[in-house]
Amino acid sequence: MAGQTPPFSRYEWMIAWRYLRARRAEGGVSVMTWISLIGIMLAVAALIITLAVRAGFRAEFVDTILGVNAHVTVYSTVYVTETGQTTRVITEYQDMAARIADVEGVLRAAPLIKGQVMANLRSQNAGVEVYGIAAEDLKTIPGVVREETAKGDIERFDEGIAIGSGIARTLGVDVGDKIKLISPNGVQTPLGRSPRVKAYEVVYVFSAGRYDVDKTRVYMPFAEAQIYFNREGVADEIEVIVEDPDQIEGYSLDLLKAGGERTLLWTWRDSASSFLRALDVEDTVMFVLMSVLVLIASMNIISGLVMLVKNKGRDIGILRTMGLSEGSVLRVFFLCGALVGLVGTALGVILGCLFAAYFDAILAFVNGASGGGVWDASIRGIYKLPAKLQLVDVLSAVGLSLFLSFVITIFPARRAARMNPVEALRYE
Repeated sequence: MAGQTPPFSRYEWMIAWRYLRARRAEGGVSVMTWISLIGIMLAVAALIITLAVRAGFRAEFVDTILGVNAHVTVYSTVYVTETGQTTRVITEYQDMAARIADVEGVLRAAPLIKGQVMANLRSQNAGVEVYGIAAEDLKTIPGVVREETAKGDIERFDEGIAIGSGIARTLGVDVGDKIKLISPNGVQTPLGRSPRVKAYEVVYVFSAGRYDVDKTRVYMPFAEAQIYFNREGVADEIEVIVEDPDQIEGYSLDLLKAGGERTLLWTWRDSASSFLRALDVEDTVMFVLMSVLVLIASMNIISGLVMLVKNKGRDIGILRTMGLSEGSVLRVFFLCGALVGLVGTALGVILGCLFAAYFDAILAFVNGASGGGVWDASIRGIYKLPAKLQLVDVLSAVGLSLFLSFVITIFPARRAARMNPVEALRYE
């Protein structure tokens, strides 16, 4: 009769549930059950929170890169001019930019002038990187045209310069002030090259969301940058924005063909490759460490089930003599452990998702309670640490927890199933 009983039948669930909710005086192990359940809940919640913060940091880091930097930068190889000088400037930059802009998937191709100078206001100095760019191209950069964080009028860009908020803080500059830009590569004189010093009005202050950009970047009208850096009639590079930056490698061949034989490409992945690789390694390490935490929490199920099997030895003997098969006994105790893992995992998912959803408020509270400094943008490069819940991360946490809980449960359940009913009842 026992062999004809279907697996996980109603009475097996009934016995498992009765054992789980039994009080200690009745031979139950409710305290150990609660310890196991809470341990799994906290471990799963910690794993989900870690994965959400990891995904949020990566997304914020990539968004800030793509929000203010080129997806692809087009350079020229070094060549020799008619005067015998070596250079890599782009002479036919307008034609090259037009050809690149015609490539399918390219949203914008903008010639740039770049140079490093010193910014000065009274006794304050700051090393900055100047980007010479046309006004219409500047207005298409998402990280620059954020109205909620910007100051000034970007429509007046041709009348002055736009600077990052970090530079403004360092120099004590506000919109309307004039700062000096000092370049060591100025005018050539009989006594040598003299520095070039010129004052520009700050017409726009932006916050791009990246500490290093806000601390160093200055935008100057393209024509003015050509004059200031002695680049009349040429450009240093071409900034390219594409529709799908995640698939940037797919654009490379078409961009090389459009650029010509001396074209070199530098993608956003190239510029951030070391950091992205570090993030990948960190992601793997963190997942392994948090998986160990889930494993340790799941091990509590063994302790609870071993005690349960010991306390229920008389019951096991009676059930076996009544005709209950080894498989039924195994399934009863398997259900005891599996239910603990299942409920603990479900509660952990709820707790982890709620924590991730309110992560900004929690981090702000912790930052305020500790007096600030929990998140230092100067070290980490971005101003905030968001949490981004992803279904694949939640499912991986759930799958790992349930897998470990179910596998670990099998061992004490098998011990109960193989218990000799005669030995179990001998001293009863």
